[in-house]
Formats: sequence, C-alpha cells, structure tokens
Amino acid sequence: MTHVEEISVGRLVREWRERRCRSQLDVAVAADLSARHLSFVETGRSRPSPDVIERLCEELEVPLRERNRLHLAAGFAPPHPERPLADIGEAGAAVEALLAGHEPYPAMVVNVRWELLAGNRPAWAAFGDVAPSLLEPPVNVLRSTLHPDGLARQLGNYSQWRSHVLRRVRRQLDRTAAPGLAELLAELAAYPVPADNDVVLGEPGDPVIPMLLRTAHGPMRLLYTLTVFGAARDVTTDEIAVESFFPADAVSRKLLHELAADAAADTAADAASPGSTSR
Repeated sequence: MTHVEEISVGRLVREWRERRCRSQLDVAVAADLSARHLSFVETGRSRPSPDVIERLCEELEVPLRERNRLHLAAGFAPPHPERPLADIGEAGAAVEALLAGHEPYPAMVVNVRWELLAGNRPAWAAFGDVAPSLLEPPVNVLRSTLHPDGLARQLGNYSQWRSHVLRRVRRQLDRTAAPGLAELLAELAAYPVPADNDVVLGEPGDPVIPMLLRTAHGPMRLLYTLTVFGAARDVTTDEIAVESFFPADAVSRKLLHELAADAAADTAADAASPGSTSR
C-alpha cells in the first residue's frame, strides 16, 4: 500500500501565500486577522474556521478547486461543488449562446488544463486535419495545436505561436497550480520546431499577435479573446473559459464566411438526399 502524505491546511496556506509573494502581515491585515493568528494557522497551532479559510483564499486568489482542498485539509466538507458542464443551469445556457452566436467564427470551451469541453461547428471543422489519436477524449487544444501530427503542419508562425502558448501555460500554472499543467508544459516545450518555420507576424506597435493557419483555401489569420465567469461559486464555472476566434484581416473574414456557407450548403444537400432523416 502506498502511503500518501497528508498536507496540513497551514502548509497549504503558507504555500499559496508564498506563491503570491505576500508577507504574513500583509495577508493577515487584508483578511482581517492578526498576524499572530495567521502565524498560528500556518504552523498548525490553530485550525482555521471555514470562514477564515475563505477569507484567506479570497485574498490569495486561490482557485475554487484548491479552496476545497484547504477545507478538506482542515477537516471540513468542501463547500464548492463541481458539476458537469451540461448541469450548470443558466451558466451553461450562457455558454451555449456564446458558442452559437459566434458563428461563423470558431469558438470553444476549455477547462483549466485546456481540455476541450464543447465547441461550435467552425471550431470542430478546424480540427479536420488533426491526427485521430489527438482527438481521443479528453482532447487537449494546445496539444492538438502544437503536436507534429496536429495543426503544427498548418501553423505558418509556429515558433512565434509556440512561444505565446508556453507563456500562457506558465502563467496558468503559476496562477492555479492545477494538476497536470506542469506535465503539459514540459510536453509542449519538447515538441520539435519545424525547420522551415520562420514567419514572424505583426509589428512592434500591433495590439495582438495573430495565429497564421495555412489552409487548403488559403492563409487564414486569427486572433482570439477569452471569456470567463465572474463571481463563480462552482468549480466548473471557475475553471472554464470560452475561447472565441476572430478574423485578423479582411481576407480571413471573407474566407470564414465562405467556409460557413459551403458547410451550410453541404448540410442542406445531405438533408435533402434520399434516405436522409431529420430530427
């Protein structure tokens, strides 16, 4: 039997305080505690109440999944539930509205480890040239993008986009300490950079760096935005983000609209063909 070390709530509080580069006095004052009380919590001489745990977590910006871990370490039930994406009520309806309303541009829902939870039709179409092995659940969007058998073959500015992606994962790891992110970062960093990839997009004064995709219909430049829930109380809503892609130029905008029109025509033709069924 493998022995699993139990980590005290005080040690977890200290780790998060040090991760945020905050002093005991600073955190104690901000959380309306005495520095002595916080010191006792961190050294295990005092067990914090659920209210104190939440106040410390709020001040240290601890993600809800990790907050549950602190409560468990203190001997309390975790207060923040984790529901499937399909079971988060109006929050889920808001996500569906974002995905549908963003068409004909791609949009997808990812969790804290960039695992694909949902996507609209243009988003799924974007993975058409990805190797089937990379599309087995759970699909990792960053792996499918940078892997040699993924979209890497189409990325015109691979080195530039790779650097951006690695910075994103490092920031995410530092902010959330989510399990699996360190391994994902090491994996992505180990992928080979295509020898013929030397395109660098953008000028120093440009607001964003676009992603350049070489498609069978021509080059497509995309930029993206992130949408997250504010005031989340559920682990799922705290961890998910909607990544919405937009055309970065007029040529890409025209191409995306043409591809959407072609897909709609194909769908209509399939529905009208003999033997088709409608639901």
